[in-house]
Amino acid sequence: MDFLQVENKKFVVFGVANKKSVAWAIGQTLEEAGAHVIYVVRSAARRESTAKLLAGREVHVCDVEFEDQIAAVAEAIQQRHPVIHGLVHSIAFADYEGGMKPFHETTKRQFLRTVDISCFSFIAIANHFRPLFAEDASVITISISTTRMASENYGFMAPVKAALESSLAFLAKSFSNFSRVRFNAVAPGLLKTSASAGIPGYVDAYLFAESVIPRRQAVQTQEVANVAAFLLSPRSSGVTAQVIVIDAGMAINYFDNAIVSKVINAPPES
Repeated sequence: MDFLQVENKKFVVFGVANKKSVAWAIGQTLEEAGAHVIYVVRSAARRESTAKLLAGREVHVCDVEFEDQIAAVAEAIQQRHPVIHGLVHSIAFADYEGGMKPFHETTKRQFLRTVDISCFSFIAIANHFRPLFAEDASVITISISTTRMASENYGFMAPVKAALESSLAFLAKSFSNFSRVRFNAVAPGLLKTSASAGIPGYVDAYLFAESVIPRRQAVQTQEVANVAAFLLSPRSSGVTAQVIVIDAGMAINYFDNAIVSKVINAPPES
């Protein structure tokens, strides 16, 4: 049974970097459900590094920091695929030039460049792909499980993700003037990805997350991909402008008795 109802439908997936990418897991899940997936990677070098992974698939190059490249890739895809049923924006970049600093020391250039690539690109992609979208297309992006937790090792990315999440409502309302295109986000907790591996202190945070999550196992990338595929499918037709948190219950369990006891009973630092 084709529960997702995506068989033979076409989807564009931005952001595959390697086999651990959320974008790759989403693309694989769609393909397994019978969908046709068109991939967009950041650079020619990235296309070369993912050549084996994406073998036999249609792959385009687009650096979303440059809007002319977004326009060009939309036009190139439209020439081959006049109608697209959904799109995945799995793109995040933070300009941490000079290393991690206290939030108040973030420079204007760093912050605005990060907003441009990680947030505005979502709006620009939606705009340039607008002529391709089916009447009821679904567009999703990838956020984080909470933008209100001031985690030092995440730098200034959380406020940028907050802007990305807010954009969902405005895009959904704007597109409603001429279509039924939906905009949503999946917001996973800590994942084992290549991008996360480069964040200072991430491994410790990941292990802590596993201790807080009621099932004592961190969120799996495939679990995120499953929710993303649902949001991209007609089965989620009543869901728009929403952020779906996928944290395996971490947010409900910070005051778990065992964790509180461990902290309270820890020997004082000398």
